[in-house]
Amino acid sequence: MSEAPDVRNQPAKQPYEPILNIPPVVAAIIGALVLVHAARTLLTPLQDRELLLEFAFIPARYADTLAPIGEWPGGWGAAVWTFVTHAFLHAGVLHLAVNIAWLLPFGTAIARRFGAVRFLLLFAVTAAAGAAAHLLTHWGEADIVVVVGASGAVSGIMAAAIRFVFQRGGPLHLWAQASVEAYRIPAAPLIQSLRDVRVLTFLVIWFAINLLPAVGAVSMPGVEGTIAWQAHFGGFFAGLLLFPLFDPVAGTHRVNGNGQPQSDPPNH
Repeated sequence: MSEAPDVRNQPAKQPYEPILNIPPVVAAIIGALVLVHAARTLLTPLQDRELLLEFAFIPARYADTLAPIGEWPGGWGAAVWTFVTHAFLHAGVLHLAVNIAWLLPFGTAIARRFGAVRFLLLFAVTAAAGAAAHLLTHWGEADIVVVVGASGAVSGIMAAAIRFVFQRGGPLHLWAQASVEAYRIPAAPLIQSLRDVRVLTFLVIWFAINLLPAVGAVSMPGVEGTIAWQAHFGGFFAGLLLFPLFDPVAGTHRVNGNGQPQSDPPNH
């Protein structure tokens, strides 16, 4: 007869989070994006135009050359809420799919670290920052050009995520088995993060992808009009710089050039 092992003094196994176990708040945002786009397909062209005028971001609304803000659809309220609501509208299925593809991994990392409320706040703030950056670079333009898409918010979430995901012990360092603690490691200071070769590589690739549309080198198939790359940059820098204001994890630690924890020398 075999004897059962004594597990009383053995450490408990580390719980792990499956990388594709999507947090409910991320699933809810994706569901909202899909539902809004699907609902628009049921509208007539005139109804869809009215919807865009009220909920898309339109720089001309603030030019005050066509009509005072109060006379636009939605009035002064739309002048405020469109900074966020434009993120739930998309130019096409491919535009929507690309944003969802980026939101899934990076949004999951942020939602697991921040929780639902902070995640939603970050999504709204970075969407607004993206719209503000686009408005700043198109100030005074009278042409009615609508800005739609969650790209600014998604860019902000990606930027916030790189503040911790590439660190040793972070969720992308342990891609196959990301423990719960991997999402709760103290974030390194921004200057230290920028010395991590993985962060630098990610930044180079991200900036290259987003600068190509700026110089007219590429366009997105299936998307009519130009890519609002200014909104991408506005959201990205908002997420990168405002991360500490949303981060619920206390403390920071220094890392070396490989993203590994580095202890400060003792004080004498």
